[in-house]
Amino acid sequence: MANIRDVARISGYSVSTVSRVINQKNYVSEKTRAAIQKVVDDLDYVPNDVARDLSRGKTFNVGVVLPHSDHPYFTQLIHGITTAAFAAKYHVVLLSSRYDAELERDYLEGLRRKAYDALIFTSHGLPLTQLARYRKYGSIVVCEQPGASGIPAAYAHRRTTYREALAYLKAQGYHHIGLMLSRPIAVSATSQATADAYRAVFGSNPATKDSATDVITLADGQRAATDFIKRGLQFDAILANSDDIAIGVTRAYRQAGLPVPFLIGQEHQLSGEVAHLPTIDHYFKKVGENALQLAISGAATNIAIDATFIAKQ
Repeated sequence: MANIRDVARISGYSVSTVSRVINQKNYVSEKTRAAIQKVVDDLDYVPNDVARDLSRGKTFNVGVVLPHSDHPYFTQLIHGITTAAFAAKYHVVLLSSRYDAELERDYLEGLRRKAYDALIFTSHGLPLTQLARYRKYGSIVVCEQPGASGIPAAYAHRRTTYREALAYLKAQGYHHIGLMLSRPIAVSATSQATADAYRAVFGSNPATKDSATDVITLADGQRAATDFIKRGLQFDAILANSDDIAIGVTRAYRQAGLPVPFLIGQEHQLSGEVAHLPTIDHYFKKVGENALQLAISGAATNIAIDATFIAKQ
């Protein structure tokens, strides 16, 4: 396989001149460019991307760590990230984690080895303090309120709209509220925000028995609601963590021949519009776009996107 030195030797030009032609950097006369390009074509020479990245000091790769893509939070974030990356001429590398701490450490080590210019954590299993230790090796961005970690972040203001949605339920006379969560309150910033909002509105912590976790898809919503029914829990209303999940809840109650509790969904999905569900729009596409910009700029700042509670669709 030919290398750049072969091109230089056969063309009669220096390696640096050949490099300028290949990388289209700095001025080279048209005659010189044509002569070198002919040798490149004759040898079918292809520049080594690794060597090129080393010379540029950049890979133009952004790693995006995500546990799964089953929830609209992740699909909308990825949509925003990839849209912004395309515009900025960056490549997105999706790094599946399933919240596995060892996998997340491997991805952080990849940043240290310069496999990526930046990492965006859409969610994570490792604590923020461990992620922060790798910031010296490259840009790291999270998609949640970063607290005192110092990690740049793009995220949706969840607490305000969670309080607004729960206050709406309270004003309607609903007091026994079921919660559907992706992960337990102890390990999830989103679940913690939901619990904090509940406490602010109702003056007490949500009862453990009134919360379902590992609820991510429509089928999960149906399963969780079926479990509520089997346990004899009679809710006035349920705050689901997506519109699709709320539809799954509806299925479970209808199949059981029971009245469907008042439902609020999230993420402003088509299913919710069709069913005229109240919902919360967190604008995660916009969050993703901002996360990508933070990642490639290296700016040490936080960007919070206001969410919207939509009482009726």
